[in-house]
Amino acid sequence: MCMFETLLPQEKWILLGIPILFLVGSIFHYLYQISGKAPFVAFLAPINESVWEHTKMVVLPLILWWSLFYLSQKEQLSLDADAWFSALLVSLLVSILAIPFLYYFYTEAFGVSLLWVDILILLLALALGQLLGLFVLRHPFGLDSKQAIGMILLILVFYCIATLHPPKYPMFQSKVES
Repeated sequence: MCMFETLLPQEKWILLGIPILFLVGSIFHYLYQISGKAPFVAFLAPINESVWEHTKMVVLPLILWWSLFYLSQKEQLSLDADAWFSALLVSLLVSILAIPFLYYFYTEAFGVSLLWVDILILLLALALGQLLGLFVLRHPFGLDSKQAIGMILLILVFYCIATLHPPKYPMFQSKVES
């Protein structure tokens, strides 16, 4: 028997999210350009080549992935909102933080910047986020859904502010002219 077969539907959904979110996140990298630089898309997708802007490739896809499943399956699967949105918050935070951590680790440690490694970082960040989100779903830590959703909304507000007024730190500055 395959281990995947023993997972609950919500657990399968989280794991299935890793490759799908990677593909969607990769598309988000180009979404601003594809949209003709539409102003509202600037809040959703990277607008330049800064490390910070690249974290946008995980934000909306993760929030939508987890939220759509919850909204469509909460009654059928008796999903626990507190555990679900706490797990989403953890997945989101881990994925966001992993991108700059992994990027600066390899570029500073090895003195190189390679496109294939940058792409791999997106996959690793999503995998770490999804796996830790799954862990939190299985072992909730007491945050209620209102608190978790509130923190997720604060993250979205911060992204909007940082898009309009990026701080003067290297992580927020484009590596190339956009």
